[in-house]
Amino acid sequence: MAAGNTKSSQPLLVQLLRDYRATTDRRVQLIDAYMVFLMLTGILQFAHIFLAGSYPYNAFLSGFSSTVGAFVFAAALRVQTNPRNTPSTKSISPERAFADFIFCNLLLFLAVANFLG
Repeated sequence: MAAGNTKSSQPLLVQLLRDYRATTDRRVQLIDAYMVFLMLTGILQFAHIFLAGSYPYNAFLSGFSSTVGAFVFAAALRVQTNPRNTPSTKSISPERAFADFIFCNLLLFLAVANFLG
């Protein structure tokens, strides 16, 4: 029964990816790829704390919080630069949104480096 579900869901996933590539702006796809990278990095850091131990706990907290913070800033950038959201974010240009993203990430990484010691 599980094999039947896999076969029926495979064309659905292929169609989902095809529609995503066709209808989503390239800049938004790049931001999405960055968000997937951040999510995988956070999962790996969380798995490492369980497998290897939590000796440098400040390092784990710094790394994980920087990953979560960068993910949140990337999500905000995605919302502000998505062409489908222009009525709600028309007062913010994509260049301004990117500058805010860079500035917030710089502040985040300075705080993380300060927390490391």
